[in-house]
Amino acid sequence: MTDDASPLLAVEGLTTAFDTDEGELVAVDGIDFTVEAGETVCLVGESGSGKTVATESITRLIGSPPGRIEGSVRYRGRDLLEMPEPELRTIRGYDIAHVFQNPQEAMNHCYTVGWQIVEALQIHEDVPDAEARGRAIDLLDRVGIANPSARFEEYPHQLSGGQKQRAMIAMALVGDPDLLIADEPTTALDVTVQAQILSLLDELQSEFDMGVLFVTHDLGVVAQIADRIVVMYAGKVMERGDVLDIFERPAHPYTRRLLECIPEVGGSRKGGIPGTLPDPHDPPAGCRFAPRCSHAVEACRTGGQPAEHAVNPGQHASCVHYRSDMDRSVLRDGSREEQPAAGGVSPEDE
Repeated sequence: MTDDASPLLAVEGLTTAFDTDEGELVAVDGIDFTVEAGETVCLVGESGSGKTVATESITRLIGSPPGRIEGSVRYRGRDLLEMPEPELRTIRGYDIAHVFQNPQEAMNHCYTVGWQIVEALQIHEDVPDAEARGRAIDLLDRVGIANPSARFEEYPHQLSGGQKQRAMIAMALVGDPDLLIADEPTTALDVTVQAQILSLLDELQSEFDMGVLFVTHDLGVVAQIADRIVVMYAGKVMERGDVLDIFERPAHPYTRRLLECIPEVGGSRKGGIPGTLPDPHDPPAGCRFAPRCSHAVEACRTGGQPAEHAVNPGQHASCVHYRSDMDRSVLRDGSREEQPAAGGVSPEDE
């Protein structure tokens, strides 16, 4: 039964592990987040943080074996992880659609662009070839591909990078999806085409009232499109909150370091993040970010990943310094956190 009051997508305790020759590798470790209809939630973090594995686990695109997915993924109140595979196939690629990171690799170069869109449609709907062709051409036109009838007959190698990405978006729209999962859809594109793709996704979201789960490490893109942000690091959630809160008053040291990596005018940037991500076969005993954090204390290095603590209404950080028995003032080192958001209060005033 569907609960109309529940989120469009509710992920709870999602864990994805792989059996490898070196032992178990936990790529996603007990994360939670929601996506409401019509909103854009961005998963952000360094490459290797578990963002792509998390999104591919939602519709069980992770092969088993070697992968193992646990937790709860509820779409309109129904748990996708408990759903029989035949039933899930009616949702995957139709009600929940994916746009993958690299259209060059995601598309089959042995078949025409039009054939691949028609195939995606006819998997879910019993429509004649002529009708499917017409709908595919309409979709190509809708995503802004010029002369769609001619492009329908072309192979992926005949399209530019931006055109291939638009064709991938057209394929994702065959079922007028409720949820679009877009995994770094603009990474390989130049800035002009990137802006066009982001504008297209915004238009389509308004048209279909889609929820969008957007994976990226580009915080400039996040600033343009996000309603809420979930910051991931080494398979864990470090911080979550409204886009304005995260950008104006980032709470977790990792989030602040990410923001310092954004180039400023003239190409300069405030700093970087020393060190590398921890070995996923042997993560730190405490906070995953502690080995790279200049604010780490003994409490950060034991007891597992800290619980998420409320920093502002709707903003939470997984950091021991926000516990009631700790002093969050140690985090004030001249970062953006010291600057209150418009109409807000500084941490000193809370």
